[in-house]
Amino acid sequence: MKIDKILENFALLDDWEDRYRYVIELGKELDVLPEAERTAENKVRGCASQVWLATHVDRGQTPPHLTFAGDSDAHIVRGLVAIAIALFDGKSPAEILATDAEAVFDGIGLREHLTAQRSNGLRALVDRIKADAEALRAAA
Repeated sequence: MKIDKILENFALLDDWEDRYRYVIELGKELDVLPEAERTAENKVRGCASQVWLATHVDRGQTPPHLTFAGDSDAHIVRGLVAIAIALFDGKSPAEILATDAEAVFDGIGLREHLTAQRSNGLRALVDRIKADAEALRAAA
């Protein structure tokens, strides 16, 4: 699902219980990460739950774009992974680095309703995505 649709759906939900259910639903819609990609290298450090992020480079575009696949062992975190992927998937390194994820998350009130651990984990996930984008940009 694209981030614009997710943001639109968040705007329709007034109650935070409904928003949490929606985040969990997004996690259920996330494609299952193949077992081969559940590696130590793909594990996101800084998350209380287990989170994996596989980054792939699409060199069929100029500049190359990054695509992501991810998973978590926790339902709500899996939904947060889905939101982060929707925000960054299919973008160039420059677009990823220019994206203010915290502003997006604050705009939907997400971070203020997360525990400190989940908020830190979400930040770690975004930092990992941006580090992968920076590494690709530096290699170009």
